[in-house]
Amino acid sequence: QVQLVESGGGLVRSGGSLRLSCAASGRTFGSYDMAWFRQAPGKEREVVAEINFNGGRIDYSHAVNGRFTISRDNAKNTVFLQMRSLTPEDTAVYYCAAGPSGSDRYDYWGQGTQVTVSS
Repeated sequence: QVQLVESGGGLVRSGGSLRLSCAASGRTFGSYDMAWFRQAPGKEREVVAEINFNGGRIDYSHAVNGRFTISRDNAKNTVFLQMRSLTPEDTAVYYCAAGPSGSDRYDYWGQGTQVTVSS
C-alpha cells in the first residue's frame, strides 16, 4: 500500500515555473514506477511524465516535452515535476501516481494539486 500526497500547485503567470512534489508513504517506494497525470476541466486525464523505479527510464508527453522535468529521490520517497514555460493550456489538476515496476499500470493515486496558469 502506498499513500501519495502532492504539493506545490498554485497560480502562476504564463511563462512562469512551478515545482510539484509528491511524497509517498511506505518502505517500498523504490520499487514503484511513478508518473504525473493531469486533468483539465472538461477533458480526460492524460499522462504528463513517467519515471521508472530507479530513474533510468523517463518519458514525457509531447505537450510538455522540453518544458517539464520529472525526477525522484528514493531516499526521501519523493517524486518531483519541475514545470517551466507554463502556458494557460497547462492549467489542470495534477495527480501523482505509483505502480509496480514494469507493470504499465498505476494502482495508487494522490488527491491532486491545482495548477492555474494565467495569460
